[in-house]
Amino acid sequence: MNRLRLWLLAFGGAGLAALLVAACLDLPGFGGDRHPYGDRAVHASLLRHTANTVASVNFDQRAYDTLGEMSILFAAVLGCVVLLRQARDEHRAPPEPAGVARPVRRYALLVLPVALVTGLYVIAHGQLSPGGGFQGGVVAATALHLLYLGADYGALERVRPLGVYETTDALATGAYLVLGLAPVLAGTAFLANTLLPYGTFNTLSSGGTVPLLNVAIGMEVASAAVVLLAHFLDQAVEIEEEHGS
Repeated sequence: MNRLRLWLLAFGGAGLAALLVAACLDLPGFGGDRHPYGDRAVHASLLRHTANTVASVNFDQRAYDTLGEMSILFAAVLGCVVLLRQARDEHRAPPEPAGVARPVRRYALLVLPVALVTGLYVIAHGQLSPGGGFQGGVVAATALHLLYLGADYGALERVRPLGVYETTDALATGAYLVLGLAPVLAGTAFLANTLLPYGTFNTLSSGGTVPLLNVAIGMEVASAAVVLLAHFLDQAVEIEEEHGS
């Protein structure tokens, strides 16, 4: 049986290697200033009034792939929630506030609103400039955790009701699916950027459905990161075994 598995692995690996070699041989030359795929991506981005070509690729030309990436994150967070839930032989111990150096406290509380606004700005302008929902969502989520560094765990918990973020995570994932199904009901393809007018180039309302999908991703990533960090912090700070820490 083991030998059969090795033969199957070798056969599959050889086939995959042959396909990769064939694909690489058909790629355009390396180091040139013109690239057919890049030119087509930029052309499609401009046709749909999306200034940031990367956002056009993620939420228009390859929006289906982005749905898969979002689903992977959603499934990963769901798995962590299930695995890190409080077990029967564990109990919660209220965390004791720890002393925070005054410079750290001042810096964290000063940077927190700046980081939060920066994250929201990156999400809102994803179709116009580098960044977007993935990057802005991570920035916004981690900004909240400056309260943990600058104040204490209790302060973080007061601005981090897990039920709200879990619901937002699910709603954002559902919103992405709804935005994908709406064009199908209108007679076009799944996630096709034909539902809304493309608007004026280089404005917040440009790009058709790209800004909406970008915001949905930003909400999902931010909420998922908050929920994920919350469960890991609970394990480190609050959850204790009945017979020892």
